[in-house]
Amino acid sequence: MEAEAEGLEIALLFAAALVAVLALPVVPASGIAGSATGGTAEAGWRAPLSTRGRYIVDADGMRFKLRSGNWHGASGTWNGSGDPADDANHHAGENSGRMPLGLDRAPLDEIVDGFRSIGLNSVRLPFSDEMLTDPQPVTDAAVAANPGLRGMTPLQVYDRVVAALTGAGLAVILNNHTNTTRWCCGVDGNERWNASQSTQAWEENWLSMVRRYRDNPRVVGADLYNEVRRSVWDDPNWGLGDDHDWFAASQRLGDRILREANPHLLIIVEGINWTGIPVDGLPHERPTLRPVRALSHTLVTSGKLVYSAHFYDYTGPNHSGATGIGETSDPRYRDLSRDELYAVLQRDAFFVTSEAGRHFTAPVWISEFGVDGNAAAGTKQRDWFDAFTDYLIAADADFAYWPAVGWAENRGTNGWALLYWDRAGRRTGPYDGADWRAQAWTRLVTSTTRSGYVEPVPHWSMLSPDHGDFIASSRMRDRPDWDPGARKAACPDGQRLIGLSHTGNRGLCTDTTAADLWASAGDHHVVTDERYVSGEWATGYTKLQCPSGSFLIGYAVRGAAVSSALCAASDSALAGAGRTVWFDRGDNRPAGEPGGDFATGFYKGQCADGEYAAGVAYTGRFGAARTPDALYCRRLP
Repeated sequence: MEAEAEGLEIALLFAAALVAVLALPVVPASGIAGSATGGTAEAGWRAPLSTRGRYIVDADGMRFKLRSGNWHGASGTWNGSGDPADDANHHAGENSGRMPLGLDRAPLDEIVDGFRSIGLNSVRLPFSDEMLTDPQPVTDAAVAANPGLRGMTPLQVYDRVVAALTGAGLAVILNNHTNTTRWCCGVDGNERWNASQSTQAWEENWLSMVRRYRDNPRVVGADLYNEVRRSVWDDPNWGLGDDHDWFAASQRLGDRILREANPHLLIIVEGINWTGIPVDGLPHERPTLRPVRALSHTLVTSGKLVYSAHFYDYTGPNHSGATGIGETSDPRYRDLSRDELYAVLQRDAFFVTSEAGRHFTAPVWISEFGVDGNAAAGTKQRDWFDAFTDYLIAADADFAYWPAVGWAENRGTNGWALLYWDRAGRRTGPYDGADWRAQAWTRLVTSTTRSGYVEPVPHWSMLSPDHGDFIASSRMRDRPDWDPGARKAACPDGQRLIGLSHTGNRGLCTDTTAADLWASAGDHHVVTDERYVSGEWATGYTKLQCPSGSFLIGYAVRGAAVSSALCAASDSALAGAGRTVWFDRGDNRPAGEPGGDFATGFYKGQCADGEYAAGVAYTGRFGAARTPDALYCRRLP
């Protein structure tokens, strides 16, 4: 995740037989948030936040562009060796005291005012899992400028920080940064959500944090984990169904948060930060959000998903960021031309926002970016920062600068922060005449941006029961198992099934053209035979058709074979003309393939936007696998 201001290196150990230790720099922890002028939600914004297509909006549907800063420290600044009480053993010599940095130097409210003065409307607030149960009070010296915090535990201080930020009108995004309270990121026991703890403990910790701030509506988001990356022996993955599957873990936790703790939060999922061994000739890369194109999240509450990514000049799409051990010949981001950089940013992250009407379309929050304020004139670091902020402006992107706060006496060697306080409590940066970044920052926070009311857009949602149930309907989760032993998939409440893949078990849901078709009572039918078939729409094939007045919202499979169809009753009169859409020998989809490729590499069938799916047909004849071959599509009223 965050690297260090001076180029903190992420040590990435790999197969001992190969090399004992590799230094893989982590992305720095400096970054700022972008600001929008004019009608963006500001002091008058109303929680909760949600999403409409690529935009985040407030409760009134007004654009709320995240212009955030990272206030680090509560997840730890200790480097992992030596006495934690010695500042020299902390990142850049800055000891946060296990709480947000700077509380020894300036009153809490003054730091919060500093954020507002540089155009921030939100703060990403990292924490560690260890912080939740740390019983050791913070030292008096660590809160010298805030005597009211004396004797408190780190979690209690975090409570006060959240209250101060939200009390000043700022939105807060909780960020689970590390398992243990120490500086991130390397091979340090914090590579994954379950590196130093069980997945169950991680989930329960998150539910505890969300419930803790549930009554504070300005706590608006849960950023599930920071910079998922390779450990000594293993890579994380996106969709393999094992203990290192970041897609599955974030999907499950996001749903649990929305159903069990707070249905109003944004669920923020960062892409995979690093896989492979950083040695020339061996596979290694920074996948970022590329896997989302083929496998995207579908949460039980639509309009709550935000994706995120991190970018620093010294890392690269295939460069770990290391210098020396762990360094490869791959280019860093700062080595790319503007055109090359922009192509990589689009490929690895911003396609999620720029391609509208796809199953993966969502806001992208650049939740960490930054640069060393000590970079000399004419250096690649300066050129990269100018190019990157220009891209953020052109893309009208949500962002968060890392880090927001630093120690003034260390500014000459750690110049990443935006705001600095010295031991006497005096504040400097970024507009003190000594920071070359001020011009780019001003350009970023004053740029023209989409503002005001954002019209609702149709949802497109992927169903992926690849390794188990994928029930995105809260109503169906509250009901008994409708096909025991089968892998089941169901659309989010308010959406209908509109597409299926011939093999691969994938489905596509939408609410386009029609409002919620579900009957107010939420009645449903499980269809396993042909009793409701109303005509010969797939001669010679087994047909599972919904009863009259109902429509497909899900399905179940055993292996690859169709097991049942799930239908929901509607309050609307559903009796439009029907047609058969065959997809057993090729794709059969509307022009433009609305919703995007929801089953890469497989044949797909899809009803038109003005239709609903009323049945699915398959065959069990010799050589067939009982996989979906055709959809029965009927016209919406």
